[in-house]
Amino acid sequence: MTVTPVPYDPELEPGLQAFLDLVEIIPLRADTIHANRDHFATIIPPIQAQAEGRAVTWEDRTIPGPAGAPDVEITIVRPDAAASVPAPAVLSIHGGGMVLGTRLFGTPEVIDLAERYGVVGVAVEYRLAPEHPGPAQAEDCYAALEWMVAHAEELGIDPGRILVSGASAGGGLSAAVALMSRDRSGPPLAGQLLNCPMLDDRNETVSARQYDGIGAWDRNNNDTAWDAIAGADRFTNRVSPYTAPARATDLSGLAPAYIEVGAAETFRDEAVAYATRIWATGGPAELHVWAGAYHGFSGFSPDAIVSQAANAARDSWVRRILGLS
Repeated sequence: MTVTPVPYDPELEPGLQAFLDLVEIIPLRADTIHANRDHFATIIPPIQAQAEGRAVTWEDRTIPGPAGAPDVEITIVRPDAAASVPAPAVLSIHGGGMVLGTRLFGTPEVIDLAERYGVVGVAVEYRLAPEHPGPAQAEDCYAALEWMVAHAEELGIDPGRILVSGASAGGGLSAAVALMSRDRSGPPLAGQLLNCPMLDDRNETVSARQYDGIGAWDRNNNDTAWDAIAGADRFTNRVSPYTAPARATDLSGLAPAYIEVGAAETFRDEAVAYATRIWATGGPAELHVWAGAYHGFSGFSPDAIVSQAANAARDSWVRRILGLS
């Protein structure tokens, strides 16, 4: 079947090209994952540079990992000004298809939230596939959530106002952490922010086929990543919902979700389906599908009108969920 892609917003096209020129210079295949990892390490500034001149402090910690697994590294970002009451907090989970990237891809978000709203952020370094198949990634992130709650007093945070947040793979892992929290009667979440989330190992939607060889994080990249994450279990019912949240049979009782995605990207249809399934249970979800927008558009095309609208909508939801003024 021939599928015609949704056209890009012309105002976004320069940013899309910048994304491709910076991020996707090495085709992502099984034998290039490590070369891509090395490249990714060159495109994100160190935390010292990210935090320079910002009204925040930061520190790296090593915390216990899941049972039987290695320890987990995190970076904690706090506002300079000490709060008189426990602060809201964000667990930030980075993108990269669960095969690339580091926690430093998530620290810009928590630096911004700490500086503007006094939020305490924790960015988590989870294990990557294929060396560590799913759901190792989600287990590491959940361990970080449990640590945050256990150390709430030390961190100066309100354990009742914790948001889990991520983009792309980080969005999928945020959804997985929300499922774990519900299923294990674990720490309650104030919300789950799923930005262009990577949710479904099957990669068979119309939008996946529309962006096969086209755009940022196309169907081919997605196939490479899911093969690494799920291995021989891919396409079977053995894939855990903590690996691919779209596999969950029950989406009831979850923390309020904010789901955003571009209309011109691979993950559009699985994101829409996830929101629709939450609503079908009577659950709370806010969905935004941004016209003509590519994967990660608001970061690479920040001045575009649609990016400004997306950033404002996301900011509004975060403020409502965390009770920020």
